[in-house]
Amino acid sequence: MLVSTAFAQAATGSAASPGLDLMSFLPLILIFVVFYFLLIRPQQKKLKEHKSMIDGLRRGDRVVTAGGIIGTVTRVGDNDEAIVEIAEGVRVRVLRSTVTTVLAKTEPAGRAAKVDDVGDDAKK
Repeated sequence: MLVSTAFAQAATGSAASPGLDLMSFLPLILIFVVFYFLLIRPQQKKLKEHKSMIDGLRRGDRVVTAGGIIGTVTRVGDNDEAIVEIAEGVRVRVLRSTVTTVLAKTEPAGRAAKVDDVGDDAKK
């Protein structure tokens, strides 16, 4: 007689268990969602913007490196390097990924030539 009551109690406890397991994981899932929207997603966006800034780096741009050095890009290398002039006649090689900020962007050579041509025509 004792055995039948033990089996009956075990059967009712296991039927309610699947819903209880899902409810116990709900706070963990909620925490992960909050972390994604508050930490992971903004970091990915910032990383994407930094990559596009580095890809758009060109000669004549004034930049700030991660070490705090301000200079002008004189040449952009093929293998993730750039030559930055930090003073007159002083050039250093830096990794393009260490450029943190572009202070002043220069116009592409093709656009600058077109603007100068228009100015020359107006003078004549």
